[in-house]
Amino acid sequence: MISLRSMEDILKEIQKLVLGVLNAQKLATVIYGNVISVGPLEVQIDQKLTLKEKQLKLTRAVMDYEVEVSVNGGAKQKAKVFNGLITGDKVTMIRVHGGQQYLIIDKEVI
Repeated sequence: MISLRSMEDILKEIQKLVLGVLNAQKLATVIYGNVISVGPLEVQIDQKLTLKEKQLKLTRAVMDYEVEVSVNGGAKQKAKVFNGLITGDKVTMIRVHGGQQYLIIDKEVI
């Protein structure tokens, strides 16, 4: 017969195993970095890790894009929003499950 104490020990070991598996899978995590190049795009995370363009995905918050606007009910006109990254920008990213892709979601406003 299994005692209540040994059942608690078994549950604790299961919890340790599950946490180990989750940590090994590198689930989505918020990461911060610095743009060191825009052509091609490169973001430095720390001294050892620099992300290359093929690893990076961008949101509209960090891209130049066009929108249609109307001023005081007038005719619609196209306007360009200049949100593109520049060298030196500090960015907030989400590391996608598995750690191979990073989504740049915003940049620090100075």
